[in-house]
Amino acid sequence: MKVGVLALQGAFARHLKVLGGLGAATTEVRAADDLSEVDALVLPGGESTTMSMLLDSSGLHDAVADRITNGMPVLGTCAGMILLARHVADGRPDQRSFAAIDIDVRRNGYGRQVDSFEADLDVTGLEDPFHGVFIRAPVVEWVGDGVEVLATVDGRPVLCRQGAVVVASFHPEMSGDGRIHGRFLDRAFAA
Repeated sequence: MKVGVLALQGAFARHLKVLGGLGAATTEVRAADDLSEVDALVLPGGESTTMSMLLDSSGLHDAVADRITNGMPVLGTCAGMILLARHVADGRPDQRSFAAIDIDVRRNGYGRQVDSFEADLDVTGLEDPFHGVFIRAPVVEWVGDGVEVLATVDGRPVLCRQGAVVVASFHPEMSGDGRIHGRFLDRAFAA
């Protein structure tokens, strides 16, 4: 089993390090050929409009969409959450999302870079709090019936799951704690 991390832009190197530290075989995904070699995918934080444009220009958008539609497990953090959401408020008119999880998000909903913050999160299934790092984080404004909310900040969902899709408003790769990635791997590769 191999986990790919979208490596077009953003914080992909940290995800590779966390996943590798958990014993996962990893690879950078930059082209459709790279995608064909992976069993699960991480969409990292970064700049969602830039990532959307790069997914189109690299020819990866449709290949990723097809794999997600066919059940490939995917973890999206920060900008990755935006790319996976059903609807994106404040996005560019030409920005496309994969509509892989039934949530509506607002880009930079918690504010600009100066408004970044950290919070200890009570995560469903984790015994101890998880330290979340929020950088220009998206806000989840609406959650569909089939979405499980796994953690909140001030009553707002920040970690959600629907089927094989997991999304986080925060950056779990920056916490020094591999438990979110570990849970993703456990679910992604459960027999």
